[in-house]
Amino acid sequence: MKPNKAVIDYLATPRPFLVNGEWITSDENLIENSIDPATEKVIGSFYAAAIQDVNKAITAAHSSFQQKNWRGKTPSEMAKHLWTIADLIDEHGDTLAYLETLDGGKPFAAARYGEVSMAAESFRYYAGWCSKIGGRTTDISIPGDFHSYTKKEPIGVVGLITPWNGPLVMAAWKIAPALAAGCSLVIKPSELTSLSTLYLGKLISEAGIPDGVVNIVPGDGETVGATIVNSPMVKKVSFTGSTETGKKLIQASAGNLKKLTLELGGKSPVLVFDDADLGKAIPGIADGIFSNAGQVCVAGSRLYAAPEIYDDLLSGLIDYANNLRVGSGLDPKTQMGPLISAQHRNKVLRYISDGIDQGAKVEAGGNKIDGDGFFIEPTILSDVAPSNCVAQEEIFGPVLSIIKIENMDEAIVQANASNYGLAGSVWTQDISKAHKIASEINAGIFWINCHGIPDMAVPFGGYNQSGWGREGGPEGLDYYLETKSVIAAL
Repeated sequence: MKPNKAVIDYLATPRPFLVNGEWITSDENLIENSIDPATEKVIGSFYAAAIQDVNKAITAAHSSFQQKNWRGKTPSEMAKHLWTIADLIDEHGDTLAYLETLDGGKPFAAARYGEVSMAAESFRYYAGWCSKIGGRTTDISIPGDFHSYTKKEPIGVVGLITPWNGPLVMAAWKIAPALAAGCSLVIKPSELTSLSTLYLGKLISEAGIPDGVVNIVPGDGETVGATIVNSPMVKKVSFTGSTETGKKLIQASAGNLKKLTLELGGKSPVLVFDDADLGKAIPGIADGIFSNAGQVCVAGSRLYAAPEIYDDLLSGLIDYANNLRVGSGLDPKTQMGPLISAQHRNKVLRYISDGIDQGAKVEAGGNKIDGDGFFIEPTILSDVAPSNCVAQEEIFGPVLSIIKIENMDEAIVQANASNYGLAGSVWTQDISKAHKIASEINAGIFWINCHGIPDMAVPFGGYNQSGWGREGGPEGLDYYLETKSVIAAL
Protein backbone atom coordinates (compact mmCIF):
# COMPACT_ATOMS: atom_id res chain seq x y z
CA MET A 1 0.00 0.00 0.00
CA LYS A 2 1.10 3.54 -0.72
CA PRO A 3 -0.21 6.79 0.83
CA ASN A 4 -2.71 8.72 -1.27
CA LYS A 5 -1.92 12.05 -2.94
CA ALA A 6 -3.53 14.03 -0.10
CA VAL A 7 -1.06 12.51 2.37
CA ILE A 8 1.92 13.07 0.08
CA ASP A 9 0.95 16.71 -0.45
CA TYR A 10 0.32 17.20 3.27
CA LEU A 11 3.75 15.85 4.21
CA ALA A 12 5.62 17.76 1.51
CA THR A 13 6.17 20.83 3.72
CA PRO A 14 6.53 21.33 7.50
CA ARG A 15 3.09 21.46 9.07
CA PRO A 16 2.12 24.66 10.91
CA PHE A 17 0.25 24.74 14.19
CA LEU A 18 -3.06 26.44 14.98
CA VAL A 19 -3.43 29.52 17.20
CA ASN A 20 -6.51 31.77 17.13
CA GLY A 21 -7.54 30.54 13.70
CA GLU A 22 -4.11 31.12 12.13
CA TRP A 23 -1.64 28.47 11.00
CA ILE A 24 1.75 29.46 12.38
CA THR A 25 4.94 29.01 10.34
CA SER A 26 7.68 31.13 11.87
CA ASP A 27 11.43 31.09 11.39
CA GLU A 28 11.66 31.39 15.17
CA ASN A 29 10.05 27.98 15.68
CA LEU A 30 11.96 24.72 15.63
CA ILE A 31 11.02 22.23 12.94
CA GLU A 32 10.60 18.75 14.39
CA ASN A 33 10.81 15.63 12.25
CA SER A 34 8.22 12.87 12.31
CA ILE A 35 9.72 9.38 12.13
CA ASP A 36 8.06 6.27 10.72
CA PRO A 37 8.81 3.64 13.40
CA ALA A 38 8.53 0.88 10.78
CA THR A 39 11.36 2.28 8.64
CA GLU A 40 13.16 4.75 10.95
CA LYS A 41 12.87 7.29 8.12
CA VAL A 42 11.61 10.87 8.24
CA ILE A 43 8.12 11.04 6.73
CA GLY A 44 7.36 14.70 7.42
CA SER A 45 7.86 17.52 9.87
CA PHE A 46 6.02 20.16 11.87
CA TYR A 47 6.67 23.46 13.59
CA ALA A 48 6.97 23.16 17.37
CA ALA A 49 5.34 25.84 19.49
CA ALA A 50 7.50 28.03 21.71
CA ILE A 51 6.42 29.32 25.12
CA GLN A 52 5.18 32.59 23.65
CA ASP A 53 3.07 30.66 21.12
CA VAL A 54 1.47 28.59 23.88
CA ASN A 55 0.68 31.73 25.86
CA LYS A 56 -0.91 33.26 22.73
CA ALA A 57 -2.99 30.13 22.28
CA ILE A 58 -4.15 30.23 25.91
CA THR A 59 -4.98 33.94 25.61
CA ALA A 60 -6.91 33.28 22.40
CA ALA A 61 -8.88 30.50 24.07
CA HIS A 62 -9.57 32.74 27.07
CA SER A 63 -10.75 35.61 24.85
CA SER A 64 -13.02 33.36 22.81
CA PHE A 65 -14.53 32.01 26.03
CA GLN A 66 -15.09 35.44 27.56
CA GLN A 67 -16.63 36.73 24.32
CA LYS A 68 -18.90 33.67 24.16
CA ASN A 69 -17.87 32.98 20.57
CA TRP A 70 -18.62 29.30 21.07
CA ARG A 71 -20.45 28.86 24.37
CA GLY A 72 -22.90 31.56 23.29
CA LYS A 73 -24.25 29.37 20.51
CA THR A 74 -27.44 27.40 20.99
CA PRO A 75 -27.11 23.70 21.80
CA SER A 76 -28.47 22.76 18.36
CA GLU A 77 -25.90 25.01 16.66
CA MET A 78 -23.10 23.38 18.62
CA ALA A 79 -24.40 19.93 17.75
CA LYS A 80 -24.45 20.73 14.02
CA HIS A 81 -20.80 21.80 14.15
CA LEU A 82 -19.79 18.59 15.94
CA TRP A 83 -21.70 16.49 13.41
CA THR A 84 -19.90 18.34 10.62
CA ILE A 85 -16.53 17.51 12.17
CA ALA A 86 -17.54 13.85 12.34
CA ASP A 87 -18.59 13.87 8.67
CA LEU A 88 -15.31 15.49 7.65
CA ILE A 89 -13.35 12.86 9.59
CA ASP A 90 -15.18 10.16 7.64
CA GLU A 91 -14.62 12.01 4.37
CA HIS A 92 -10.87 12.28 5.05
CA GLY A 93 -10.66 8.86 6.70
CA ASP A 94 -8.06 7.36 4.39
CA THR A 95 -5.74 10.35 4.80
CA LEU A 96 -6.05 10.30 8.58
CA ALA A 97 -5.44 6.54 8.68
CA TYR A 98 -2.30 6.84 6.56
CA LEU A 99 -1.01 9.56 8.89
CA GLU A 100 -1.67 7.33 11.90
CA THR A 101 0.12 4.41 10.24
CA LEU A 102 3.12 6.41 9.06
CA ASP A 103 3.53 8.41 12.26
CA GLY A 104 2.70 5.77 14.87
CA GLY A 105 3.17 2.38 13.20
CA LYS A 106 -0.42 1.11 13.43
CA PRO A 107 -1.61 -1.37 10.80
CA PHE A 108 -3.60 0.63 8.26
CA ALA A 109 -6.81 -1.40 8.66
CA ALA A 110 -6.76 -0.91 12.44
CA ALA A 111 -6.28 2.82 12.00
CA ARG A 112 -8.87 3.20 9.23
CA TYR A 113 -11.68 1.11 10.70
CA GLY A 114 -10.83 1.46 14.38
CA GLU A 115 -9.15 4.75 15.28
CA VAL A 116 -10.71 6.93 12.56
CA SER A 117 -14.21 5.53 13.02
CA MET A 118 -14.01 5.96 16.78
CA ALA A 119 -12.78 9.55 16.38
CA ALA A 120 -15.81 10.38 14.21
CA GLU A 121 -18.13 8.61 16.62
CA SER A 122 -16.74 10.68 19.51
CA PHE A 123 -18.00 13.88 17.91
CA ARG A 124 -21.36 12.36 16.98
CA TYR A 125 -21.88 10.98 20.47
CA TYR A 126 -21.18 14.27 22.20
CA ALA A 127 -23.15 16.21 19.58
CA GLY A 128 -26.16 14.41 21.04
CA TRP A 129 -25.32 15.70 24.50
CA CYS A 130 -25.21 19.39 23.54
CA SER A 131 -28.97 19.73 23.96
CA LYS A 132 -29.15 17.59 27.08
CA ILE A 133 -26.92 19.49 29.48
CA GLY A 134 -28.98 20.99 32.26
CA GLY A 135 -29.47 21.35 35.98
CA ARG A 136 -32.35 20.50 38.27
CA THR A 137 -34.80 22.15 40.60
CA THR A 138 -34.95 21.13 44.23
CA ASP A 139 -36.98 21.97 47.32
CA ILE A 140 -35.07 23.24 50.33
CA SER A 141 -35.93 22.92 54.02
CA ILE A 142 -35.33 26.55 55.06
CA PRO A 143 -38.61 28.16 56.25
CA GLY A 144 -39.99 30.60 53.72
CA ASP A 145 -40.85 30.74 50.05
CA PHE A 146 -37.82 29.94 47.89
CA HIS A 147 -37.07 28.71 44.43
CA SER A 148 -33.84 26.66 44.15
CA TYR A 149 -32.17 25.23 41.09
CA THR A 150 -28.78 24.25 39.68
CA LYS A 151 -27.09 25.17 36.42
CA LYS A 152 -24.37 23.37 34.48
CA GLU A 153 -21.80 25.78 33.07
CA PRO A 154 -18.61 25.21 31.04
CA ILE A 155 -15.54 25.19 33.23
CA GLY A 156 -13.63 27.64 31.01
CA VAL A 157 -10.38 27.16 29.11
CA VAL A 158 -9.15 23.57 29.21
CA GLY A 159 -5.74 22.13 28.37
CA LEU A 160 -5.70 18.75 26.66
CA ILE A 161 -2.53 16.64 26.57
CA THR A 162 -2.65 13.49 24.45
CA PRO A 163 -0.33 10.45 24.12
CA TRP A 164 1.56 9.00 21.16
CA ASN A 165 -0.13 5.60 21.11
CA GLY A 166 -3.55 6.84 19.96
CA PRO A 167 -3.11 10.45 18.83
CA LEU A 168 -6.21 10.91 16.68
CA VAL A 169 -8.75 9.06 18.79
CA MET A 170 -7.39 10.49 22.05
CA ALA A 171 -7.65 14.01 20.64
CA ALA A 172 -11.26 13.33 19.62
CA TRP A 173 -12.10 11.80 23.01
CA LYS A 174 -11.03 15.04 24.68
CA ILE A 175 -11.99 17.74 22.16
CA ALA A 176 -15.55 16.48 21.59
CA PRO A 177 -16.80 16.63 25.21
CA ALA A 178 -14.92 19.89 25.84
CA LEU A 179 -16.72 21.53 22.90
CA ALA A 180 -20.07 19.96 23.83
CA ALA A 181 -19.71 21.50 27.29
CA GLY A 182 -19.02 24.94 25.76
CA CYS A 183 -15.33 25.17 26.67
CA SER A 184 -12.49 26.69 24.67
CA LEU A 185 -9.31 24.67 24.53
CA VAL A 186 -5.59 24.30 23.90
CA ILE A 187 -4.41 20.83 22.91
CA LYS A 188 -0.84 19.50 22.97
CA PRO A 189 -0.34 16.32 20.95
CA SER A 190 2.69 14.16 21.61
CA GLU A 191 5.79 15.39 19.83
CA LEU A 192 6.20 11.81 18.53
CA THR A 193 2.82 11.74 16.75
CA SER A 194 1.50 15.23 16.00
CA LEU A 195 0.53 14.94 12.34
CA SER A 196 -2.99 13.49 12.59
CA THR A 197 -4.00 15.98 15.31
CA LEU A 198 -2.80 18.88 13.15
CA TYR A 199 -4.83 17.48 10.25
CA LEU A 200 -7.85 17.18 12.58
CA GLY A 201 -7.37 20.88 13.35
CA LYS A 202 -7.73 21.59 9.64
CA LEU A 203 -11.06 19.75 9.62
CA ILE A 204 -12.24 21.53 12.76
CA SER A 205 -11.54 24.88 11.10
CA GLU A 206 -13.42 23.78 7.98
CA ALA A 207 -16.39 22.84 10.16
CA GLY A 208 -16.75 26.48 11.20
CA ILE A 209 -15.60 26.36 14.83
CA PRO A 210 -14.88 30.03 15.70
CA ASP A 211 -11.27 31.24 15.80
CA GLY A 212 -9.56 30.81 19.15
CA VAL A 213 -11.89 28.08 20.41
CA VAL A 214 -9.60 25.21 19.36
CA ASN A 215 -5.83 25.79 19.43
CA ILE A 216 -3.24 23.09 18.63
CA VAL A 217 0.31 23.54 19.93
CA PRO A 218 2.71 20.61 19.37
CA GLY A 219 6.01 20.44 21.21
CA ASP A 220 7.73 18.86 24.18
CA GLY A 221 6.23 18.51 27.62
CA GLU A 222 8.74 20.76 29.39
CA THR A 223 7.89 23.66 27.08
CA VAL A 224 4.31 23.27 25.93
CA GLY A 225 2.86 21.00 28.59
CA ALA A 226 4.34 22.92 31.51
CA THR A 227 3.12 26.26 30.13
CA ILE A 228 -0.43 24.91 29.83
CA VAL A 229 -0.43 23.41 33.32
CA ASN A 230 1.05 26.51 34.96
CA SER A 231 -1.25 29.05 33.31
CA PRO A 232 -3.89 30.52 35.64
CA MET A 233 -6.19 31.03 32.65
CA VAL A 234 -6.40 27.25 32.10
CA LYS A 235 -9.01 25.99 34.54
CA LYS A 236 -8.73 22.28 33.88
CA VAL A 237 -6.24 19.85 32.29
CA SER A 238 -7.10 16.46 30.83
CA PHE A 239 -4.02 14.25 30.46
CA THR A 240 -3.50 10.76 29.09
CA GLY A 241 -0.07 9.22 29.60
CA SER A 242 2.18 7.57 32.13
CA THR A 243 1.54 7.49 35.87
CA GLU A 244 4.96 9.05 36.45
CA THR A 245 4.08 12.09 34.33
CA GLY A 246 0.63 12.26 35.89
CA LYS A 247 2.19 12.64 39.33
CA LYS A 248 4.33 15.52 38.02
CA LEU A 249 1.20 17.24 36.70
CA ILE A 250 -0.40 16.98 40.12
CA GLN A 251 2.60 18.72 41.68
CA ALA A 252 2.66 21.38 38.96
CA SER A 253 -1.04 22.15 39.35
CA ALA A 254 -0.91 22.43 43.14
CA GLY A 255 -0.07 26.12 43.06
CA ASN A 256 -3.27 27.12 41.26
CA LEU A 257 -5.51 24.17 42.29
CA LYS A 258 -6.21 23.39 38.66
CA LYS A 259 -8.73 20.59 38.11
CA LEU A 260 -7.24 17.46 36.57
CA THR A 261 -8.50 14.44 34.70
CA LEU A 262 -5.77 11.80 34.52
CA GLU A 263 -5.92 8.60 32.48
CA LEU A 264 -2.68 6.89 33.44
CA GLY A 265 -0.95 3.51 33.34
CA GLY A 266 -2.30 0.03 33.76
CA LYS A 267 -1.30 -3.57 34.45
CA SER A 268 -4.56 -5.22 33.51
CA PRO A 269 -5.22 -8.74 34.84
CA VAL A 270 -6.86 -11.45 32.74
CA LEU A 271 -8.47 -14.36 34.63
CA VAL A 272 -9.12 -17.60 32.71
CA PHE A 273 -11.23 -20.26 34.43
CA ASP A 274 -11.26 -23.96 33.66
CA ASP A 275 -14.62 -23.70 31.85
CA ALA A 276 -13.46 -20.95 29.46
CA ASP A 277 -14.08 -21.38 25.74
CA LEU A 278 -10.44 -21.48 24.61
CA GLY A 279 -11.43 -21.17 20.97
CA LYS A 280 -12.56 -17.64 21.75
CA ALA A 281 -10.28 -16.91 24.71
CA ILE A 282 -6.96 -17.53 22.95
CA PRO A 283 -7.42 -15.04 20.07
CA GLY A 284 -9.20 -12.61 22.38
CA ILE A 285 -6.40 -12.65 24.97
CA ALA A 286 -3.72 -12.46 22.27
CA ASP A 287 -5.38 -9.47 20.64
CA GLY A 288 -5.67 -7.86 24.08
CA ILE A 289 -1.88 -7.86 24.52
CA PHE A 290 -0.46 -7.78 20.97
CA SER A 291 -2.79 -5.15 19.49
CA ASN A 292 -0.80 -2.00 18.66
CA ALA A 293 2.31 -3.94 19.74
CA GLY A 294 1.09 -3.87 23.35
CA GLN A 295 1.24 -0.09 23.42
CA VAL A 296 -2.24 0.15 24.88
CA CYS A 297 -3.01 1.30 28.40
CA VAL A 298 -5.62 -1.45 28.91
CA ALA A 299 -3.43 -4.23 27.47
CA GLY A 300 -4.11 -7.52 29.25
CA SER A 301 -0.51 -8.07 30.28
CA ARG A 302 -0.78 -10.49 33.24
CA LEU A 303 -2.76 -13.67 32.82
CA TYR A 304 -3.95 -15.90 35.68
CA ALA A 305 -4.90 -19.36 34.41
CA ALA A 306 -6.61 -22.28 36.13
CA PRO A 307 -4.38 -25.42 36.19
CA GLU A 308 -6.92 -27.55 34.30
CA ILE A 309 -6.60 -25.47 31.11
CA TYR A 310 -3.14 -23.97 31.63
CA ASP A 311 -1.25 -26.22 29.20
CA ASP A 312 -3.80 -25.92 26.39
CA LEU A 313 -4.09 -22.16 26.91
CA LEU A 314 -0.32 -21.68 26.92
CA SER A 315 0.13 -23.86 23.84
CA GLY A 316 -2.55 -21.95 21.95
CA LEU A 317 -1.10 -18.55 22.85
CA ILE A 318 2.43 -19.63 21.87
CA ASP A 319 1.14 -20.82 18.50
CA TYR A 320 -0.72 -17.54 18.02
CA ALA A 321 2.34 -15.44 18.89
CA ASN A 322 4.69 -17.44 16.68
CA ASN A 323 2.39 -17.05 13.68
CA LEU A 324 1.62 -13.37 14.15
CA ARG A 325 2.69 -11.34 11.10
CA VAL A 326 4.91 -8.46 12.26
CA GLY A 327 5.78 -5.64 9.88
CA SER A 328 4.94 -2.25 8.45
CA GLY A 329 1.38 -1.05 8.88
CA LEU A 330 1.29 -0.35 5.14
CA ASP A 331 1.52 -4.09 4.43
CA PRO A 332 -2.07 -5.44 4.36
CA LYS A 333 -0.85 -8.73 5.85
CA THR A 334 0.66 -7.08 8.94
CA GLN A 335 -1.03 -7.96 12.23
CA MET A 336 1.39 -6.21 14.60
CA GLY A 337 3.47 -3.12 13.88
CA PRO A 338 6.58 -1.65 15.50
CA LEU A 339 7.17 0.03 18.83
CA ILE A 340 7.19 3.80 18.70
CA SER A 341 10.94 4.41 19.07
CA ALA A 342 14.33 2.80 19.66
CA GLN A 343 14.32 4.16 23.20
CA HIS A 344 10.99 2.54 23.97
CA ARG A 345 12.01 -0.76 22.36
CA ASN A 346 15.12 -0.84 24.54
CA LYS A 347 12.97 -0.23 27.60
CA VAL A 348 10.71 -3.18 26.74
CA LEU A 349 13.71 -5.43 26.08
CA ARG A 350 15.17 -4.48 29.47
CA TYR A 351 11.93 -5.54 31.15
CA ILE A 352 12.10 -8.91 29.40
CA SER A 353 15.73 -9.38 30.44
CA ASP A 354 15.00 -8.37 34.05
CA GLY A 355 11.98 -10.68 34.13
CA ILE A 356 14.12 -13.60 33.00
CA ASP A 357 16.73 -12.76 35.64
CA GLN A 358 13.93 -12.90 38.22
CA GLY A 359 12.89 -16.40 37.17
CA ALA A 360 10.57 -16.02 34.19
CA LYS A 361 10.83 -18.43 31.25
CA VAL A 362 10.53 -17.31 27.63
CA GLU A 363 7.89 -19.37 25.82
CA ALA A 364 7.74 -17.23 22.68
CA GLY A 365 9.60 -14.22 21.30
CA GLY A 366 11.71 -12.18 23.65
CA ASN A 367 13.98 -10.59 21.06
CA LYS A 368 14.13 -7.55 18.84
CA ILE A 369 13.72 -8.15 15.12
CA ASP A 370 16.78 -7.24 13.09
CA GLY A 371 16.57 -4.77 10.24
CA ASP A 372 14.96 -1.37 9.86
CA GLY A 373 12.18 -0.37 12.21
CA PHE A 374 11.64 -0.65 15.95
CA PHE A 375 10.24 -4.16 15.92
CA ILE A 376 10.13 -6.75 18.68
CA GLU A 377 8.82 -10.30 18.67
CA PRO A 378 5.45 -11.01 20.33
CA THR A 379 6.61 -12.33 23.70
CA ILE A 380 5.13 -14.77 26.20
CA LEU A 381 6.69 -15.41 29.62
CA SER A 382 5.76 -18.26 31.98
CA ASP A 383 6.85 -19.21 35.51
CA VAL A 384 6.25 -15.61 36.50
CA ALA A 385 6.27 -15.00 40.24
CA PRO A 386 3.83 -12.37 41.55
CA SER A 387 6.80 -10.26 42.69
CA ASN A 388 8.51 -10.35 39.28
CA CYS A 389 8.84 -6.91 37.68
CA VAL A 390 7.00 -8.13 34.55
CA ALA A 391 4.00 -8.94 36.75
CA GLN A 392 4.12 -5.68 38.69
CA GLU A 393 5.15 -2.89 36.31
CA GLU A 394 3.62 -1.52 33.12
CA ILE A 395 5.82 -2.63 30.21
CA PHE A 396 3.74 -1.03 27.42
CA GLY A 397 4.87 -3.59 24.87
CA PRO A 398 3.85 -6.98 23.42
CA VAL A 399 4.80 -8.97 26.53
CA LEU A 400 2.36 -11.37 28.19
CA SER A 401 3.13 -12.84 31.64
CA ILE A 402 1.30 -16.09 32.40
CA ILE A 403 0.78 -17.25 35.98
CA LYS A 404 -0.66 -20.66 36.90
CA ILE A 405 -3.05 -20.34 39.84
CA GLU A 406 -4.19 -23.43 41.75
CA ASN A 407 -6.93 -21.52 43.56
CA MET A 408 -8.76 -18.94 41.48
CA ASP A 409 -9.77 -17.08 44.65
CA GLU A 410 -6.07 -16.37 45.02
CA ALA A 411 -6.12 -14.98 41.46
CA ILE A 412 -8.50 -12.25 42.61
CA VAL A 413 -6.17 -11.37 45.48
CA GLN A 414 -3.15 -11.20 43.16
CA ALA A 415 -5.05 -9.30 40.49
CA ASN A 416 -5.87 -6.62 43.04
CA ALA A 417 -2.35 -6.57 44.50
CA SER A 418 -1.27 -3.81 42.16
CA ASN A 419 -0.73 -0.07 42.22
CA TYR A 420 -2.86 0.11 39.10
CA GLY A 421 -6.56 -0.41 38.51
CA LEU A 422 -7.41 0.54 34.94
CA ALA A 423 -8.92 -2.55 33.33
CA GLY A 424 -9.25 -6.32 33.44
CA SER A 425 -11.17 -9.26 32.00
CA VAL A 426 -12.47 -12.72 32.88
CA TRP A 427 -13.04 -15.71 30.62
CA THR A 428 -15.66 -18.22 31.78
CA GLN A 429 -18.95 -19.69 30.60
CA ASP A 430 -20.47 -19.33 34.08
CA ILE A 431 -22.29 -16.00 33.89
CA SER A 432 -22.86 -15.83 37.63
CA LYS A 433 -19.16 -16.35 38.28
CA ALA A 434 -18.29 -13.75 35.65
CA HIS A 435 -20.33 -10.99 37.25
CA LYS A 436 -19.09 -11.92 40.71
CA ILE A 437 -15.49 -11.57 39.52
CA ALA A 438 -16.33 -8.28 37.81
CA SER A 439 -17.57 -6.89 41.12
CA GLU A 440 -14.42 -7.94 42.98
CA ILE A 441 -11.64 -6.75 40.65
CA ASN A 442 -10.40 -3.20 41.24
CA ALA A 443 -10.66 -1.75 37.74
CA GLY A 444 -12.36 1.17 36.06
CA ILE A 445 -13.48 -0.99 33.15
CA PHE A 446 -13.89 -4.76 33.09
CA TRP A 447 -14.73 -7.15 30.25
CA ILE A 448 -16.38 -10.56 30.29
CA ASN A 449 -15.29 -12.97 27.54
CA CYS A 450 -13.66 -10.16 25.59
CA HIS A 451 -10.94 -7.60 26.20
CA GLY A 452 -10.27 -4.04 25.08
CA ILE A 453 -13.68 -3.29 23.54
CA PRO A 454 -14.29 0.51 23.61
CA ASP A 455 -17.45 2.54 23.15
CA MET A 456 -18.08 6.24 23.63
CA ALA A 457 -21.19 5.57 25.73
CA VAL A 458 -19.11 3.69 28.33
CA PRO A 459 -17.08 5.73 30.85
CA PHE A 460 -13.38 4.94 30.90
CA GLY A 461 -10.82 5.57 33.64
CA GLY A 462 -8.97 3.96 36.48
CA TYR A 463 -8.77 3.11 40.16
CA ASN A 464 -5.69 3.68 42.31
CA GLN A 465 -2.67 5.03 40.40
CA SER A 466 -4.37 4.49 37.05
CA GLY A 467 -5.83 7.97 37.27
CA TRP A 468 -8.55 10.41 38.28
CA GLY A 469 -11.87 10.95 36.58
CA ARG A 470 -13.51 9.38 33.54
CA GLU A 471 -13.66 9.86 29.79
CA GLY A 472 -16.57 8.75 27.65
CA GLY A 473 -20.26 8.66 28.46
CA PRO A 474 -22.08 11.42 30.32
CA GLU A 475 -19.49 11.06 33.08
CA GLY A 476 -16.80 12.26 30.68
CA LEU A 477 -18.82 15.39 29.94
CA ASP A 478 -19.25 16.22 33.63
CA TYR A 479 -15.53 16.90 34.03
CA TYR A 480 -15.80 19.89 31.67
CA LEU A 481 -18.70 21.44 33.58
CA GLU A 482 -19.16 23.36 36.82
CA THR A 483 -22.34 23.13 38.88
CA LYS A 484 -23.82 26.41 40.08
CA SER A 485 -26.60 26.51 42.70
CA VAL A 486 -29.11 29.37 42.72
CA ILE A 487 -31.52 30.15 45.57
CA ALA A 488 -34.12 32.89 45.08
CA ALA A 489 -36.42 34.30 47.77
CA LEU A 490 -39.92 34.68 46.28
